Amino acid sequence: MASSSVGGARTSGASRVKAKLKMALDAGDYYEAHQMYRTLYFRLSSAQKYTDLEPLLYEGALLFLRQGQVGSGVDLTRAYLDVLSKGQMEVAESPCQRVAQLYALVPENHAEKDGLMASAIQWSTRPGSTQGHPRVHQLVAHHLWRSQRYAESRHHFLLSCDGQGCGTMLVEFHIGRGYPSEVDLFVVGTILQLICLKKHLVAAMTLKTYTEAHPSIRRGPPYGHPLLNFVWLLLLAIDTKQSLAVFSILIEKYKRCLDRDPNYFQFVDKIGQSFFGLPPPRRSTQPNLFSGLFDQMFSAFNDDDNSDSDESSSHSGPSRGGAQAANARVSKSSPKARMETEDLD
Repeated sequence: MASSSVGGARTSGASRVKAKLKMALDAGDYYEAHQMYRTLYFRLSSAQKYTDLEPLLYEGALLFLRQGQVGSGVDLTRAYLDVLSKGQMEVAESPCQRVAQLYALVPENHAEKDGLMASAIQWSTRPGSTQGHPRVHQLVAHHLWRSQRYAESRHHFLLSCDGQGCGTMLVEFHIGRGYPSEVDLFVVGTILQLICLKKHLVAAMTLKTYTEAHPSIRRGPPYGHPLLNFVWLLLLAIDTKQSLAVFSILIEKYKRCLDRDPNYFQFVDKIGQSFFGLPPPRRSTQPNLFSGLFDQMFSAFNDDDNSDSDESSSHSGPSRGGAQAANARVSKSSPKARMETEDLD
């Protein structure tokens, strides 16, 4: 009985506060209205009435931000995100859109804008989405894109599932900020990172969108840029579940163009481990990011290398013999496991 009476008192008190809130808003008294919203926030939160509080705080934050009352609007946005988290609100389309709308209305130079984004991502974190829900990242990515914060937008596209948006943004990013010679670099790193995150379908859509939309890229595949051919063939190898031998040939063929960015080796090594059964690199005093792959490529010739190679060859890159070793392994497999790359440069 006591708890019921307390709950009834809270409900009655909240009703009176709502009436005062309406009067303050009608009078244009934003300071008083903000205090009433804060009172409702504390009262309904203590009663764990998050479902009632969620739309109320959203409407208040939206009102203040639209009226230029940025301080009050940001404060209520912070309270709104707190309610989403404490109330364990489902990461559904409606709250995601509301979060994105409020975030977009906060001025770009506001000190708390990035903190609000972090809180939104934290709310959307679930066991299956430990870095935040892809939909939240997608909405943030599109806002940052509209603000021409391309590098930050790219980061959030990586954590979304929007390959089409990512590819289109990268076209605009390159045309506006890149050099003509970097037309392939602007997308290849993103594609490799997406594959490392096991989002190869998103990566494939990113590649398709970018190459079809970019005015400087010849329609393919195959393309006029070796790196684009590499990621196209890599995605094809993943999609058709090709062997480690095929993967080895692909790396041997395109190693020279992969040298354009040292990070590519790290990405490709991880991809080999995730999709092609490549063992992790062996530990050594001088770690080699590609040692796991090269160990496989040269394993058939270890004895010959130890007896016949001179000292300088031990420091060189993959030799023709390495490619022949991989080709020998491929030739023992079924014809379907073969992938032709010789004519794509």
